[in-house]
Amino acid sequence: MASDTVANLNYMLAPPDDSRPYLNVNADSATGKPNRNWDEEPREMEIENLRGKEELYKLDNAGFQYGREAAKHTSFLNDDDIEREYYPESIDLIKRVTGATSVVIFDHTIRRRRPGELDDSPQKRQPVPLVHVDQTTASSIARVHRHLPPTEAPSLLRRRFQIINLWRPISHAAVDWPLALCDFRSIDVEKDLVPVALIYPEREGETLGVKHNANHQWKYMKAMTPEEFVLIKCFDSILDGSVARLTPHTGFQDPNTPEGTPLRESIELRALVFYD
Repeated sequence: MASDTVANLNYMLAPPDDSRPYLNVNADSATGKPNRNWDEEPREMEIENLRGKEELYKLDNAGFQYGREAAKHTSFLNDDDIEREYYPESIDLIKRVTGATSVVIFDHTIRRRRPGELDDSPQKRQPVPLVHVDQTTASSIARVHRHLPPTEAPSLLRRRFQIINLWRPISHAAVDWPLALCDFRSIDVEKDLVPVALIYPEREGETLGVKHNANHQWKYMKAMTPEEFVLIKCFDSILDGSVARLTPHTGFQDPNTPEGTPLRESIELRALVFYD
């Protein structure tokens, strides 16, 4: 397809001394660089545009699923307004798409690309130029304990649960720095994924770094609009191989982006998703 593209995607190079990889969530204010003990390696990868064939890709086979439904909340300027207005409609959307019985949104991130600005606080988040998965199995279970009452968590953990991100552009189409997603069926989960300690000022989480594998099949939706969304599976408690468990993803610089394209703005919600 003419709008398929080839771009450099940044993969993880694990620490050479086999120490536990870590990443400080805020960039170093002095250097602007990530505070971590590992490096990245850019690899040129083909990224297929799924527009027109997105129906073939579902949460349970590929690990992600595109859809079209405009949000009623459109300003995305105030966190309280987002939580009051955008969270409830998004819970309804996720339930309708997945068939889940309950959905708990535990946070959101707005990303606005601002060249030259440091990504050193939650108010300054930019597109992430690194292949990653937001959660590990351990951090997914910890999320349930952290965000649900202790009287409910044990019974919820006995049921199927997932962590799913709801991602959409805001303000204008995401032509600049679009989002690439890796088809779960092309991943070697034993060899490609590396747990990384994610250090916050007040706590520690865990994400997955991703090592390069030439078999990875990368996809994107060219020029996604604010009326479109994608659900990204970060964890699934079904681990027997019958369904996709997760989706590596990354923002990327498309070399075919026209000069003067509006800089990318997007929002992602992260949700605990439970089934009876």
